[in-house]
Amino acid sequence: MGYVSTTKKPTAPSGGWSDLWKQEDYWAMWLGLTIVLLAILLWSTGNHFMNWIVLKIPDYSDYHTGLDYLFTHKNSLLALYLFLLVLCSAAIKVLTGEVKGFLVGFTFLFGLSILVSFLGSWDIMKHYNIETPLLALLAGLLISNFLRIPYWLSTALQTQFYVKFGIVLMGASLPFTLILQAGSTAFAQATIIAVATFLTIYWTGTRFLGLDKRFAATLAAGGSICGVSASIAIGGAVKAEKQHVSIAISLVILFSIVMIFILPLAIKALAILPGPAGAWIGTAEFADAPGMAAAAAINEQAIKTFTLMKVVGRDMFIGIWCFVMALTSITRWEKRYSGTTPNAADIWFRFPKFVLGFIIASIIITILAASTDAVTTKAIDDHVINPIIELRNWAFILTFLSIGLSSRLKELASVGWKPFAAFSAGVLVNIPLGYLLSVVIMGNYWTTIK
Repeated sequence: MGYVSTTKKPTAPSGGWSDLWKQEDYWAMWLGLTIVLLAILLWSTGNHFMNWIVLKIPDYSDYHTGLDYLFTHKNSLLALYLFLLVLCSAAIKVLTGEVKGFLVGFTFLFGLSILVSFLGSWDIMKHYNIETPLLALLAGLLISNFLRIPYWLSTALQTQFYVKFGIVLMGASLPFTLILQAGSTAFAQATIIAVATFLTIYWTGTRFLGLDKRFAATLAAGGSICGVSASIAIGGAVKAEKQHVSIAISLVILFSIVMIFILPLAIKALAILPGPAGAWIGTAEFADAPGMAAAAAINEQAIKTFTLMKVVGRDMFIGIWCFVMALTSITRWEKRYSGTTPNAADIWFRFPKFVLGFIIASIIITILAASTDAVTTKAIDDHVINPIIELRNWAFILTFLSIGLSSRLKELASVGWKPFAAFSAGVLVNIPLGYLLSVVIMGNYWTTIK
């Protein structure tokens, strides 16, 4: 589901009213929907503020052209920086309380995102297929693996928050009718992938490598459901050891980073069309943020099919998985927990709330577009949807930079050979099975998703 955040969070939500403002998922939803409603309000009053603050650096061959564009749009960049800073600082104030460090760290991160966007628009980068998302990840990895990341910067590396915020905005560009249409297909395909991968990792870990059942289940969840968030949630549900959850998280991160590079290269080598490519990434990647980076390296259609497969097909069912695994743990694995019972309310408590924001944003824009004529619909595209898409892209650049800046490969690689072997077994099933379903069997369907 999500990726790595520097903030420590409890593995189980409280389920109380305070969750509405104390959980990262809710803040991603509130802020994303605020932007959607603000864009609609400004457009309806004839104000083009959203078009002004969000900009996309055009492709260039002479760097002077790119620099001139940045200089002439410096006020827009400043407004975008302040806009995002205010929104994100409000969330950080409640979530971590470390606003001072975040202000400094976010300023550096935003400046780095401008540099990455500038270089990513250079035709030399395009020639070597180094898209902005991959460039952001590479820049972050180079910095984090050769330099020490200061604490003030680490407070701004809120990877899960940025990607969830971006996914909520993503809902504004996907008609709700499309989500309904693709939902059953994505869920069916994702269920096949998740069950096959989970059982492979679990059986390999317990039957061949002698791993503890809870440890194997935690590894299997990270490799089959939704990455880091699944490892944390399932680990908490089955009472796994803290170090086992940490190892599962490290393996998810390690394989996710590798897949960011391998999947786009494989897709280009095999000449896979963008629609099926995005769906394949949605089944083969282990977390939202790196998966979005891989999909963004293809094109917008790949981003959409990835989102439908990963968010609609996999992320939203984490609560059900937690309940099933807690029930299995309590009734079959450990008698000392026999005095407790799994709570069905955990299905709701564990449900990723940012997915609700994604769906609500889609419903709002769909209703708005359906109630207008063709001319007004075009105006909505130009002054509401397109600015939101560009804001989403900036949120994703912050995400990709945060992935790299918070990942030290040496630390991720020291997890032990048995967990690594069990997780690798799942990868060996996940990737070809995802290809078979997304490209061979369902390829024609995913191609129709625009």
